[in-house]
Amino acid sequence: MDLLSAAYGGATSDEDDDEPPSFPPVATALNSFAPPPVKRPRWEYQPCLPPPSSFPQPPLPKAAPLPTSPASGRYISKRQRALLAASRAPVDAASLLPPQTTAEVDSSVGSITDSNLRADILHSLRCQPKPGSSKSLPSKLSVSLKGHTKAINCIDWSPTHAHLLTSAGMDHTVHVWNVWDKGNTTACVLKHHTAAVKDVRWSPHNLSLLSGGLDCSVQLIDVVEGKVIKVFKEDQAVEVIKFNPSNPNLFLSGGSKGSLRLWDIRSGLVTKEFHRSLGTILDIEFSADGRQFISSTDTTRSNISENTIIVWDVLRQVPLSNQVYTEAFTCPCVRYHPHEASFVAQSNGNYIAIFSARPPFKLNKYMRFEGHGVWGFPIKCNFSPSGRELASGSSDGSIYFFDYKSARPLRKIEAFKEACTDVVYHPVIPNVIASCGWTGEISVFER
Repeated sequence: MDLLSAAYGGATSDEDDDEPPSFPPVATALNSFAPPPVKRPRWEYQPCLPPPSSFPQPPLPKAAPLPTSPASGRYISKRQRALLAASRAPVDAASLLPPQTTAEVDSSVGSITDSNLRADILHSLRCQPKPGSSKSLPSKLSVSLKGHTKAINCIDWSPTHAHLLTSAGMDHTVHVWNVWDKGNTTACVLKHHTAAVKDVRWSPHNLSLLSGGLDCSVQLIDVVEGKVIKVFKEDQAVEVIKFNPSNPNLFLSGGSKGSLRLWDIRSGLVTKEFHRSLGTILDIEFSADGRQFISSTDTTRSNISENTIIVWDVLRQVPLSNQVYTEAFTCPCVRYHPHEASFVAQSNGNYIAIFSARPPFKLNKYMRFEGHGVWGFPIKCNFSPSGRELASGSSDGSIYFFDYKSARPLRKIEAFKEACTDVVYHPVIPNVIASCGWTGEISVFER
C-alpha cells in the first residue's frame, strides 16, 4: 500500500498544474497610468495621496457569484482558477473617475454676466480694439479685488468672457472675479480643493476652469453650474498646468516629484508621459503650435544645473535640449514670445534671461531684463499681446515694464506692500494689466 500511495501521490490530475495560481492586481486611478515604481531619489517628496473622502470611488459592478478563495491545501481545478482570476481582473481607469459633484460655492456670490459693467469697459470689450493699438502703458489703478486670506499664486483672464478673472490661492480656494461689475465684483468662490491651489486656467473655449493643487489633484469645474466635471488624480502635488494651444482637450501637468503628464479631458486618462530625473516642476509653457513645450525645474538639491530648463518634443516625448540654461539659479517662470522665435525665463538671479526658440536654443549673453527682484519668490512675468513689452512682478511689490527689443526699463508701478507674484495682460483691451500679491490682493491697472 505504501508503494501504491507513493506512486499515486506523485501523479497529478490532468486538470492540475505545478505552478500556484497568480492573480493580476486590481487597477487603481493611480497605477492605471504610472510606470512600475523606480527607486525614489532621496530628495523627492513623500507620496501625496488625496484624502479618501475627497475622491470617492464608485463601487465596481456586481458580477455573478464566484467561488471564494479556497483554504490552503484544497484542490482547485484550472476552470475554478480561471473564474477566480476573471473576478479579479483590472478595471478600466476611466470607470474609476468620480461622478459629477457640486463644488462648494460661497453664499455671497455675484454674477458672471456682463450686464452690470462700467459703460467704457463694456464698449471696449465689444469693440475689441487691436492689441497694442495704444502706446501708453498702464499706470492708473482701476480695480482692487480682495477676498483671498492668504497669498495668491496665479491669475488668469478668461479668453471667451474677458470681463472675468480667476485666481488661485494658498487659502485652498479659487475665486472668479467679475472685475468691473458695478455691484459685486466677486462672482463666485470655489472650495473644491482640500489644500493650497497652485495653478488655475480658463478653458480656451467655454466657461470652465482647470485647477491643480497640493491635494494631488487637477479638477475641471463648470463655473456656470458650480459643478466638478472631472477629477484627475496624481501621485504628486500639482504645481502647474497648461492647456495645449493646438488642442484644448489636452493639458499638461507638472508636480513636486518631477513628473510631466499630458492628459486628455475627454477620457480622463494620461496620453503621454515625459520621463527624466527631475526635481519639482516650477513652470511649463507650450509653443504656439503645441508641438513643443518648455519645462523649468528645481535642481538645487541635485546640484545638476543642466536640467533647469528643458525643451521637449511633444510627439516624440524626448528632450530637444537640456543644456539651455546652466547658471546656478532656478527659474520660477518661462514664457514664449507671442510672435517671435524666442522665449524668456525669470531667474532667481534677479533678472530675466532671453533665449532663441530655435535649436540649439542659445542664451542671449548680451541682453537681459534687470531692475526688479525675485529673491526666492515665485515671481512670474508675461508679454503684452503685441509682444512689444514684457511685464514682471517683483519681490518689492511693484510691476516692472520693459521694452522687449532693447530690454530697457520703461515704467515701475507700486502695486502691493509685499511681493507681486503674477502679472497678466488683458486679452482684449490694450494696456490693461492684472496683478496679484503675497498678501492676497489683486490690483488691476489701466492707462
